[in-house]
Amino acid sequence: MPARCRLGLLLIGLTLAPAAWAGAQVEEQLSASVQAMMQHSISDRAPAKPAFGSDQEAERWLAALSPRLTRQLPDEHQRRDFLTTVHYEASRAGLDPQLVLGLIEVESGFRKYAVSSAGARGYMQVMPFWTKQIGAPEHNLFHLRTNLRYGCTILRHYLDRENGDLFRALGRYNGSLGQAEYPNMVKGAWQHWMLR
Repeated sequence: MPARCRLGLLLIGLTLAPAAWAGAQVEEQLSASVQAMMQHSISDRAPAKPAFGSDQEAERWLAALSPRLTRQLPDEHQRRDFLTTVHYEASRAGLDPQLVLGLIEVESGFRKYAVSSAGARGYMQVMPFWTKQIGAPEHNLFHLRTNLRYGCTILRHYLDRENGDLFRALGRYNGSLGQAEYPNMVKGAWQHWMLR
């Protein structure tokens, strides 16, 4: 197939893909101490090992959740890497990994290259202004670990800011504070990912 036809099919596919959910999150001025703390969280290196208590715990968790992602991520190696990274980054930020999976489901539908109409990018729909505020402009928000590191750090920041109120923190994350639709969607998706 000629390159021009492939490009046309790609553009049609992108046009028909469901839109990412990200709302109108606005850039806010962070205090120096919050900015420093978030910058430190973003700059940590990748772990040498996943954040599970044991290899058996890791295998149980992956075995339980991996089949639920087969449609979105057909490649088993990619799926396991994705889930392991979600577990590590969520746990590292003090978040429930299944909550983060629910947020990703709502935000991007597990599409790595999702871009919202507001310009948010990747799995967790991170707004580009965050790279300037707490990271580095050259950070690639489509990179799995980078996107999850930012998204989990930002959600943790909003949870702290809202004194643990998940409903309000999710509203801030999406830029829809005070509206129930988005937090309720994430909470509903979270229930789907919970282990029974």
